Amino acid sequence: MKIILAGYNIDADIIEAFRKINPEADNLTPETIAAAYARISRSPKSVTELRAIAREEVEKARKSAKNIAFDMGHSSIAEHAVFNMDVIGVSRLLVEEIEKFRLCSYTEKSQRYVLFKDDFVIPEEIRQAGLEKPYVDIIRKQNRLYYDLYEKLKPHVFAKNPEMAKDRVNASTLEGWAKEDARYIISLATQTQLGLTINARNLELMLRRLAAHPLNEASQYSRELYEATKDTAPSLIRYTEATPYDRQTKPVLKAQAEALAKTHPAMQDKGKGARGAGRDVVLCYATPDADNRILSSLLHTASSATLTECEAVVSEMKKAKKKEFLKNVFLHMKNYDVPPREFESVDLQFEMIVSASCFAQLKRHRMATITGQDYNPALGVTVPPAVVEIGMKDRFMDVIAETNDIHKRIKDAAPMAAPYVLTNAHRKRVAVKVNARELYHIVRLRADRHAQWDIRAASEKMLALGKKVMPLTLMMAAGKDGFGLLHDELFPPKSKFHQSRHTGEETVSQ
Repeated sequence: MKIILAGYNIDADIIEAFRKINPEADNLTPETIAAAYARISRSPKSVTELRAIAREEVEKARKSAKNIAFDMGHSSIAEHAVFNMDVIGVSRLLVEEIEKFRLCSYTEKSQRYVLFKDDFVIPEEIRQAGLEKPYVDIIRKQNRLYYDLYEKLKPHVFAKNPEMAKDRVNASTLEGWAKEDARYIISLATQTQLGLTINARNLELMLRRLAAHPLNEASQYSRELYEATKDTAPSLIRYTEATPYDRQTKPVLKAQAEALAKTHPAMQDKGKGARGAGRDVVLCYATPDADNRILSSLLHTASSATLTECEAVVSEMKKAKKKEFLKNVFLHMKNYDVPPREFESVDLQFEMIVSASCFAQLKRHRMATITGQDYNPALGVTVPPAVVEIGMKDRFMDVIAETNDIHKRIKDAAPMAAPYVLTNAHRKRVAVKVNARELYHIVRLRADRHAQWDIRAASEKMLALGKKVMPLTLMMAAGKDGFGLLHDELFPPKSKFHQSRHTGEETVSQ
């Protein structure tokens, strides 16, 4: 066996400095690795030799990569070319569109830890509609309240947590709690920055999709992203223009939905406000007999029987026997271990009403299937409890009311740009489909006591609803902080299960 490091990320400034010293170097491109790897399946040469050839013959490598990726249709070779991008000065609204591309990596400037400045995007659509002044005025008012909230929340948080406040090490954590509650009043127009790692295949998709997006900021982002990358790997980034499919599909579906809403009572609000606004987490679907399906999948992997035969065996098992079998999965599990892949065999779909602040965290769970509606002021806003405790709720809601008025004016004139003015407190309705394995991950991270309170409340509700339909499957689902207690309840210290964990003996039932 031989494992060779073929490459790794290098800062672009280092590459540029090398070019100045070695101006003849023309092989500083990820295309050489992509081209070499593309040839592995058809060449008897070693991959190390193929890389050397690609470095020496860059134009030939580019032609080969282009032919294999596009003419032959083996697009996956473009995934070997990876880019690291600094994305600066974009709105939080645009970030939601950028981070829809789940096979990329993102690290974003966090409003939970950084005190934001008075920087925000003014969309071209709003300038053209002649609404720049009221737009800027309300956002500046939101930002003034943001700083006022922070100044009052900071001492409140320290006073509310006196034991933590005694140790200076906890100061940044407590300050962060004040920041994360103050941020609920700042807008989706707030500028932010992020680090983006993306392979060439997904880069091409991102360029094309965002070029088709109706927001001016999105199409500008697509153009600038292309300009920043086009000369580095031209053979792998080819189809970047918006397509009719990307431009027209969503508008057509939206028009059809609006037409149906006019004729079908089930889709009409009937003057009662946003329907379902009081039910913020609803379980809409779960795989029938989910516990049995998980057990059948586990039995199938561990045996030589067919899946149908395993299902028949499980159907005859008593509940106690099912639990006994499934406990073997969890016996040696720690709070950092993930359930086996068989837990992906069952699904749950939730409809949730979440704040923009909550959604910013929820959308990071990229293995979930998350789709959503537009932000809707009729769904109300999420007011942090600490804002109420410091007596600032009325002022908070006054600014929200003014924001909603400006939002309506913008929506009438430039509907696509209207969400910019809404705040992190405003809500949207989303559909979230997860398998049981992903729900374990969400709950482990978000139902933990260290998690932010908004997403923690949402994930705890998801778990409670999930446990009603698949109690055995989710028996060990908990936040990191609750995992140990739950494990000890399932495996009491004197049980044979618990003893086998420490002795290495074969696991047996209680």
